Amino acid sequence: MTTFLVTGSTGQVGRRFVPRLAQWAGPGAVRVLVRRAAQAEAAAALGLGAVVGDLREPADRARALEGVDVVVHVAAALRGVSDEEAFAVNRDATVALGREAADAGVRRFVHTSTNLVYGRGAARPAVEDDPLAPDPAWGAYAASKAAAEEGLRALGDRLPLVVVRPAFVYGEGDPHLADALHWAGRWPSHRRLPVVHHADLARALWSAAVTPGVEGRSYNVADDAPVTAWDLHDVNGAPRPVSWTEASEPAEPAEAVTSADPWEGQVSTAAIRRELNWRPLYPSVWTALDAGAL
Repeated sequence: MTTFLVTGSTGQVGRRFVPRLAQWAGPGAVRVLVRRAAQAEAAAALGLGAVVGDLREPADRARALEGVDVVVHVAAALRGVSDEEAFAVNRDATVALGREAADAGVRRFVHTSTNLVYGRGAARPAVEDDPLAPDPAWGAYAASKAAAEEGLRALGDRLPLVVVRPAFVYGEGDPHLADALHWAGRWPSHRRLPVVHHADLARALWSAAVTPGVEGRSYNVADDAPVTAWDLHDVNGAPRPVSWTEASEPAEPAEAVTSADPWEGQVSTAAIRRELNWRPLYPSVWTALDAGAL
């Protein structure tokens, strides 16, 4: 039986991925690293193994990795943390976990990154071989994720690495889509946000973990229809900015002015379709809305 270790199991992605992984992998196959005893008890009630510890602590990582075949690293410091903490978790602890996983002889290390590592755009969808150049304006999260990828790659053949780069993740009660209105309201109404539903990201992570012969590869994950800032307001049942509907539209605020590149933020999913046979269950936000899966 293959034993999986999942980090970040209590976060927005992890809490939706782990139950699916437990079903796909079978009884007793999944272990989680959690920070609190109560979280470990909840995991045990679901038939999961659990190690209580901190991803930043070497001894806790060592206990979590004992006897593990596959690591699916989902943990990340995203919002409401200092730049120092973002780099400590997203880069330093991640690379340390990768190094220790290599020393422990894991068969696969799946790293959950982000499409933000590509930066603003290249007049076409980003592909996996493009250089990592996150925009400094996006802050420590994007920069630390790019640095983590570089640090893991530097481990070379010692680490059987697969990188998954999801677009903006939403669905199943995640407030992420509603949170997007905080900045989408300052965008031009036509600007498009690439997204992926939790169910589809979970399937991508699973395929990245178990598909033979894909070590060393990276995969973009996004649905088929990026959602516009205009439609984000419809989906969330929110009023649109007045400036979008006035006959004579005023100048956009400075923070809304972005590149004229219509491909900004967009990624190609050809590689994951071709190599992992992945297809989105929810090809668009509208599909998820119709299915009651938001």
